[in-house]
Amino acid sequence: MKTMNTQHTTRNTPTPVALLIMTGNTEGSPAERMVAGARRAITRDIVERALASGAFAPIVVSTNDPTLIRALRRYPVEAELDPAGESFHFGARLRELVAKYALQKVFYVGGGSAPLLPAKEMARIADELRAADRLLIVNNFYSTDFAAFTPTSALEAIDLPGADNDLGWQLGEVAKLPICELPRTAATQLDVDTPSDLMTLSGHPALGPHTRTYLESLDLDTAHVRRATRFFVDRDAEVLVAGRVSAATWAYLEQETACRVRVFAEERGMRASGRQARGQARSVLGYLLDQVGVERFFAILGEMSQAVFLDSRVLFAHRGLWPTTADRFASDLRQPEAIADPFVRDLTTAAMNAPIPVVMGGHSLVAGGLYALVETAWATSGVDLPPHLVRYP
Repeated sequence: MKTMNTQHTTRNTPTPVALLIMTGNTEGSPAERMVAGARRAITRDIVERALASGAFAPIVVSTNDPTLIRALRRYPVEAELDPAGESFHFGARLRELVAKYALQKVFYVGGGSAPLLPAKEMARIADELRAADRLLIVNNFYSTDFAAFTPTSALEAIDLPGADNDLGWQLGEVAKLPICELPRTAATQLDVDTPSDLMTLSGHPALGPHTRTYLESLDLDTAHVRRATRFFVDRDAEVLVAGRVSAATWAYLEQETACRVRVFAEERGMRASGRQARGQARSVLGYLLDQVGVERFFAILGEMSQAVFLDSRVLFAHRGLWPTTADRFASDLRQPEAIADPFVRDLTTAAMNAPIPVVMGGHSLVAGGLYALVETAWATSGVDLPPHLVRYP
């Protein structure tokens, strides 16, 4: 762990660490139901890892999904169905559950996050928290998917966030808990929100049994993902990554891949800042697309690289467009026949017909998804080749 603020103090009589999983699912189009099924499977895998670790008491799962509630009956966990007819507020629900179970030390995991986090690492996080009076451990301080923290009374000092992304920032900057950020790996960064995340996850060797079985049942077309991923371990290749790419992810690609990497980092924080809602999001690649059209756009990208990983949501926002979830997910799955919006349908068709493999998705594709794909590339390629950069000891 990387300590970002002051060191935590220890206590002589450890308090139990609770695991709190909050999984929200949406049932809509077939693609949305596909993602919901994956999040159920991930939740079951996390519960089983937590039970195997013996590090958590109690284990509480909060969800709006009756199907998940039924699946959890076989486990010694507290399963909480979100109240019907009430608008969901993440922070308020978190505080409510903390109060109901009188929790003092909590390892919170958002639904769909940490699908690759091993039981041993979960136990290590619990041990750190158990020994501390004041501590915050996060996977990503600026966009949190899971967080372990104590004391839970810190929730009273913050503006309860409507989504978990702001939880780490609030607890660290406002409640002033000492902050530890975990090393960035697929296990800590990957979060399943879209079908493209299922594709990036599907080949990883650390998949849990329920998630693996579920993904294998989907018969996902991942040929383009496999074609694109192999270039990460090719010294002669150049891979293009575009969208809301962080400096940390760019550095990871430079460090951990054998290929050259061309990055167009655009519109990070476009939603949180309100630029998207105000119609102010702008993209250099979007302007290129406006000028040359979808077919020539991908032909040009093909002249620059052997594979493309594209955060398509930036292009949508550039055009003042926010397609339905069904359309975005169908685009990720390369199913143009299921897309209602003409532009999204044309973009998806052109990506499928591009001279190089193009993988499209949301923010997680160019964040945790890349970590998972690079790890999978090295684990499955059989290539014994060092990356470009080696850290000095």
